[in-house]
Amino acid sequence: MNLSTIRTMAALSPRSHSHSPYRTRCVSFPARSHPSTIKIEQVLNKIKTWESSSPLSPKAVEKTDNALSGLVELYECIEELLALPMTQRALLQHQDDNFVKELLERSVRFIDICSNTRDAVMCLKESIRELQSALRRSKAGDDFLTIEGSVTAYISSRKNTQKEIEKSLTMLKQIDNTPSATNTESQLSAIIRVLEDASFTTISTFQSLLMFLSVPASKPKSNKWSLVSKIVHKGVLGSEGQREKLTELEKVDTALNNLLDHASGSGHEEEVESFEFAQRNLENLEGSIEDLENGLEMLFRLLIRTRVSLLNILSLSR
Repeated sequence: MNLSTIRTMAALSPRSHSHSPYRTRCVSFPARSHPSTIKIEQVLNKIKTWESSSPLSPKAVEKTDNALSGLVELYECIEELLALPMTQRALLQHQDDNFVKELLERSVRFIDICSNTRDAVMCLKESIRELQSALRRSKAGDDFLTIEGSVTAYISSRKNTQKEIEKSLTMLKQIDNTPSATNTESQLSAIIRVLEDASFTTISTFQSLLMFLSVPASKPKSNKWSLVSKIVHKGVLGSEGQREKLTELEKVDTALNNLLDHASGSGHEEEVESFEFAQRNLENLEGSIEDLENGLEMLFRLLIRTRVSLLNILSLSR
């Protein structure tokens, strides 16, 4: 991490000391678990329910946003758990175990992945707004090349965002998600297991988010995407039922395909409708992306506080 991140960590230091290749586990704790671990268990199971469907389903962004909100709630609960004396004793007792070392390593990687993903989402939002602004300046009846240039700039920005998303996916795959062997007889083993399950859930949630964002953008061609546009014109993708099968990003791509196909400069009714259709889909996508950005910002701050808390706890033995 760079110097500015370290300073941010210090500033945020607390006053007191699915369908996924990653492993997820059903959370189960002893009957006398502490209320903090029980609360975390409930949040973990709630996130698991949200992630039970395909990450690329039509409601992908809504489900991902719910899971992201769940992660924010999860790390708020973890912050409370780390403030408990029994948690601090458990971590100090196991500070030389691989579990604690992995916990610290994951905390750094989660901060980096969250930061990188947040930056990519911000760039995507900016590219959406720039295209919206360009379309507002343009109008039905404008020259095709003017409109195509605005769409091409958006596609180019999407591709740059895609590269950042791929970096985050690579970092995610490098995280060790092998469950640790813990002493099940220990009264404090529930704390160890709940923190580990939280790590696994963080991995799966980021994977769902990154898969949603990694949908490749359509590339404009000389035939103005005529094949896709003809399908839209025939109503195959234009029907409400068929559009509901697309993700938010795919809906925008389809709307832009349709826009370019009808951007003849004639100002005919079909051209006006294609402008309005594209603008509506861009507006919907912008709102969804902004929600994701806000969730990632809150999660980023909580991840930093979690790492600072862990470092403060482990420094007690020195």
